[in-house]
Amino acid sequence: MLTNKKNHHMMHTILGSGGDIGTPLAEALLGYQHPIRLVSRHPKRVNADDELFPADLTDPGQVDRAIAGSQIVYVVVGFEYKLSVWQQTWPPFMDAVIQSCIRHQAKLVFFDNVYMYAPEAIPHMTEHSPLGPVSKKGMVRELIHHKIFAAVESGKLEALIARSADFYGPGCKNSALSIMVVDNLLKGKRGIIFGALDEKSIAWKVAEACVAEGAKITLTNAPVAMRLGEINELSEKLDAEIIPADATSMDDLNNLFEKSMEVLGGKLDFVLHSIGMSINVRKKKEYTDLNHEWMLKSFDVSAI
Repeated sequence: MLTNKKNHHMMHTILGSGGDIGTPLAEALLGYQHPIRLVSRHPKRVNADDELFPADLTDPGQVDRAIAGSQIVYVVVGFEYKLSVWQQTWPPFMDAVIQSCIRHQAKLVFFDNVYMYAPEAIPHMTEHSPLGPVSKKGMVRELIHHKIFAAVESGKLEALIARSADFYGPGCKNSALSIMVVDNLLKGKRGIIFGALDEKSIAWKVAEACVAEGAKITLTNAPVAMRLGEINELSEKLDAEIIPADATSMDDLNNLFEKSMEVLGGKLDFVLHSIGMSINVRKKKEYTDLNHEWMLKSFDVSAI
């Protein structure tokens, strides 16, 4: 049951705060009305009352001081994604965490990946899936697994391991998926964005996102739509040139593509068509009284 007063004897400590798991975890823990301690080299508050505890987590003494007074310790730290670093850092770090949790009678929650599973266990993992890593990083994770459960089976530690293959979404920048795929998906790419009329337009938001991810773009819309909208504002904000084009004119479209390649400095990598136009709707024609030629033009412009 949640209360309005925090229980200061139930400290929840996050080792490795500020990352893609640590930040939303701190946000979620706030609802349980327990004090939260954020531990990293340079911790930053997620919630107003968070306790900040700067520490080098490769130092067992600092790990112990960070865990002291905790009821539950969450390990979400992410050491450099390099085999030699994992082999040298993870085992002694986890030894220090386990011993400190036992010493201070704290429960342990470890956020892990799925590297340690045998190939036949994936993708249908359960609590009883066999271990059998095929990679050296997986062997490091298997070692950590055995260290934790040896302490659990001895009766000295209460622990839980939560596993996920990867994580992604808004604000997520440190996962392997983000680093190897998402961060490079649009970086240096060239494209044309059709249909940005105002801030309510899908194309407007996509244009902002593309530029934020490192793409170079040109903007286009029909001349009449440009007069009605706010595309000049978006052009200035994104430093993106506007090239007017009527989507029903092949001459306009050819000019758009040629000039875009000239402006952007090379061949195009992507085109976003986000034009939704219906003359019948604009003229408030009922479904039973549609103008057939207008309907065909709507299909043409909307690329149906």
